[in-house]
Amino acid sequence: VGYSTVDTLVRVGETLLNKNGGYLTNDKLPPFLILDNIPSWELGVVNQMRDLGRVMRDDYTRSQSQSKEDPDVAEGAPKFFYDNNSWVFPTTESEYREGITQFRAYRQRLVAGDPDTVFYARADNLREWLSQVEKRLGSLTRRLGNSVARTRINEDLAGEAAAEASGSQPDTVDVRTSWWKTDNIFFEARGTAWALLHFFRAAEFDFAHVLEDKNAEASVRQIIRELEASLAPLRSPMVLNGSGYGLTANHSLVMANYLARANAAVINLRDLLDQG
Repeated sequence: VGYSTVDTLVRVGETLLNKNGGYLTNDKLPPFLILDNIPSWELGVVNQMRDLGRVMRDDYTRSQSQSKEDPDVAEGAPKFFYDNNSWVFPTTESEYREGITQFRAYRQRLVAGDPDTVFYARADNLREWLSQVEKRLGSLTRRLGNSVARTRINEDLAGEAAAEASGSQPDTVDVRTSWWKTDNIFFEARGTAWALLHFFRAAEFDFAHVLEDKNAEASVRQIIRELEASLAPLRSPMVLNGSGYGLTANHSLVMANYLARANAAVINLRDLLDQG
């Protein structure tokens, strides 16, 4: 139990660093300097590695809040939070590789049956990770939808009469995404979906008994299906940003649709896990 999740995190990190061209976000010379779509994809992957690493440190490897941290996971997880655009010593790649090495060590101890090495596949632990996923997908869906939205009603304080903010809150907020950033957000969403697809496949295996007990296997399968659909090949030479009902496609809205459906399934899964 736990091997699939740890191994998937390690392999996703290795792919991030060792894919064709290597890690490009911190490259400062042409032609890599102008390849902004790949760094955006890498950012989506890194964010998911950070979220899963944090949950593994705080929840998956601890039985309760007073429990001792696993030494390898406690040392490896913060490495993924290092500046993803550092090109001087230490470089981003070296920090990420150290983090991957620590998770490899934890994986090895897990396989060897070390009594001090544990992975708790519990419903409450899975909910903690799903809460992180829900926030990421919700944010990405909103940012993708802003490719056509110009303003939105400010609902930041809605739902609570006594709620306050540190500054004045306008009635409407300008949210229109710049034309130059549309493709970056799109590929960040693709990187997020790619990493999440692998992490959910691993969770489907490691948390099989929990999902069976909650009758929640179908929810995980639906999430995986939506993430797979979001990663269909892009047949256009560029990310199109047509209006919602115009003559040209809007790839951001298509991606937002798949991620919103996946996010709805994540919310349903959390509700199932909350039930006794």
